[in-house]
Amino acid sequence: MDEINESKEIVLQIGVALKKYRKEKNMSLDDLSELTGVSKLTLGNIERGETNPTLAIIWKISKGISLPLLALFKSEDSASLYRAGEGLRFSNDQKNWSIEPIFKSNDIEMCRAYLQPNSSYQPEGHHVNTTEIATVMTGSIEIQVNGEIFTLNQYDTISFRADCPHSYTNHTDSETVLHISLKYDY
Repeated sequence: MDEINESKEIVLQIGVALKKYRKEKNMSLDDLSELTGVSKLTLGNIERGETNPTLAIIWKISKGISLPLLALFKSEDSASLYRAGEGLRFSNDQKNWSIEPIFKSNDIEMCRAYLQPNSSYQPEGHHVNTTEIATVMTGSIEIQVNGEIFTLNQYDTISFRADCPHSYTNHTDSETVLHISLKYDY
């Protein structure tokens, strides 16, 4: 499948999952908009597969409906292979932070994250009682959690409450690659 068709398939998959969730909960688009903080127009466009939502929008939806981010993507395969740099990738508006989902279960999801040189990324707070575990695969990174700064080098790992303020800063001239796991405790 070429990249354009694969991207369209992913957009359609998100829309189907979102509409299914909304219908199962007997919610209108207005209800969903109020719950997520995403406009009714944007939600409708996502459900119809007419827009490619940004990472920030997907996070807002995920947090608003209390579902792990990757629950909006479905894989029925008995084995799934996720090659770095291939397949699904989401970026923030500044295009300096991107993630590639690689695994999901009911309460755990994993992704590869890429932070461009000399840049920072501050995500919105995650679901309440979510634990984030980040391991540096290449490069080094400064992670700030609740105002405390931690410097991690290749293969260093940090675990922290992801529903508190945190940020990632790459002070180097090379891209930093992370493996991030999110553990949801509903």
